[in-house]
Amino acid sequence: MAILIRGGTLIDANQAWRADVLCAGSNEGGTIVQIGAELHAPAGATVIDAVSQYVMPGGIDPHTHMELPFMGTVASDDFYTGTAAGFAGGTTSIIDFVIPGPRQSLMDAFHQWRSWAEKAAADYGFHVAVTWWDESVHRDMGVLVHEHGVSSFKHFMAYKNAIMADDETLVNSFARSLELGALPTVHAENGELVFQLQRQLLARGLTGPEAHPLSRPPEVEGEAANRAIRIAQVLGVPVYIVHVSTKDALDSIARARSEGQRVFGEVLAGHLVIDESVYRDPNFTRAAAHVMSPPFRSAEHREALWRGLQGGYLHTTATDHCVFCASQKAIGRDDFTKIPNGCGGVEDRMAILWDRGVNTGRLTPNEFVRVTSTNAAQIFNLYPRKGTIAVGADADLVVWDPLATRTISSSTHHQNVDFNVFESITVRGVATHTIARGELVWADGELRACRGAGRYLKRPSNPSYFEAARLANRRREVQPVQRVK
Repeated sequence: MAILIRGGTLIDANQAWRADVLCAGSNEGGTIVQIGAELHAPAGATVIDAVSQYVMPGGIDPHTHMELPFMGTVASDDFYTGTAAGFAGGTTSIIDFVIPGPRQSLMDAFHQWRSWAEKAAADYGFHVAVTWWDESVHRDMGVLVHEHGVSSFKHFMAYKNAIMADDETLVNSFARSLELGALPTVHAENGELVFQLQRQLLARGLTGPEAHPLSRPPEVEGEAANRAIRIAQVLGVPVYIVHVSTKDALDSIARARSEGQRVFGEVLAGHLVIDESVYRDPNFTRAAAHVMSPPFRSAEHREALWRGLQGGYLHTTATDHCVFCASQKAIGRDDFTKIPNGCGGVEDRMAILWDRGVNTGRLTPNEFVRVTSTNAAQIFNLYPRKGTIAVGADADLVVWDPLATRTISSSTHHQNVDFNVFESITVRGVATHTIARGELVWADGELRACRGAGRYLKRPSNPSYFEAARLANRRREVQPVQRVK
């Protein structure tokens, strides 16, 4: 069934204009078929009155972990509940992570995640983590790019004795990514330093959540980010740093970009607004609920991250959505290193960014669209299918009331977890309607998600970034020296 959005102000990454938008239903392609003034509603069409509201591209969350097996348990939001919750906040697509275990085949892990994701309500893609290296990994990376449309690979520099990639793995995988035209992404924390600091803190009797940020100080992230960026620089490959939480890592990105290196930065909504004092809450359950890596930081770092968004050094906003209930977090009651790492936010990211970004003047509405949707679509090669309002694009849209308010609470959210890190924050700016590929999936507080309706998104390699990298590498080629005999 067609949907006509009437009378709204359309906002994309570059402009704002008043127009109606006609969307075909999913059975008819699920795309935007017409944009213009006073469009005619076809027979049987659903008409949404968007007067005094904004119409924007649906959000793309490029960093989620639905039903992730991690630290002895499994994240409580699966691909259905997590993507459905995203609809309630205006997010219409996610890019999740396939994370092979030690020595597990990349292809085996990929097929496992694909089977879990068949229940997704929203469209989804995958990054695939490279956690070890041999010739089979080299081969599987090629299969993933050429046959399955995976054009980004994840590297954890943290989690020693589990999924941490050493420098040999980074160099080999980055080089292979360059060959394939795939983008390396990096979780930048020095895993050896974290491991040693954790041991020291436990030996001193610091076993609670308050020790978590002490084991991961800003310098741990700054060192790893700089190392990953420098490795990428030597190899001539673009690189994407996930969940930047510190001024230290941001400074490394800014320096590299100022030198002409192609580096992208991602920031989480939580790192923009939540203070590190949460780990000192005397209530274990509340403190443990905030344990994630990297941890939340001080005001100095949060303000730097906002400046990074404003200055174009941070390009995307995400959530790292990976939720565990209180009973799961309690696994680490006597040892903070065993608290499952992860927090939520897929439902609240866009509202937090609008309230703390647009409503404060830090971001314009166009910049908001850029960092919540368009940049992710372009960097991860979903554009212009996603991330824009244009005829032929997927009808992934959010109707946004900039004056409406809501108070975030675990008692009313749709995420399958008993805690919300944004608990009790009142935001001004609310998704009143969400359309995903031409289907109305959220309407005035009613969730209409359909289990299994999400599509797997193939993302071809992005030739533009890599042609530029190859040209730059060619300029750096050493000319043979003509020696005098």
